[in-house]
Amino acid sequence: MLAAIALTGGAIALWRRGERRRPALMALLVAVLLVNVGIWTLPDASGDAPVQKSFG
Repeated sequence: MLAAIALTGGAIALWRRGERRRPALMALLVAVLLVNVGIWTLPDASGDAPVQKSFG
């Protein structure tokens, strides 16, 4: 989550400087990171999150 916050801040800073390609790629990476966090933390049909299963 900290990486997502840092990448969002960096993308905004680069966007303000006039760059377009790198901030767009950074935003895409933030989306991938957030989906990954969601997959690991949201419970499945049985009510258990994958992170609970992996750490016991």
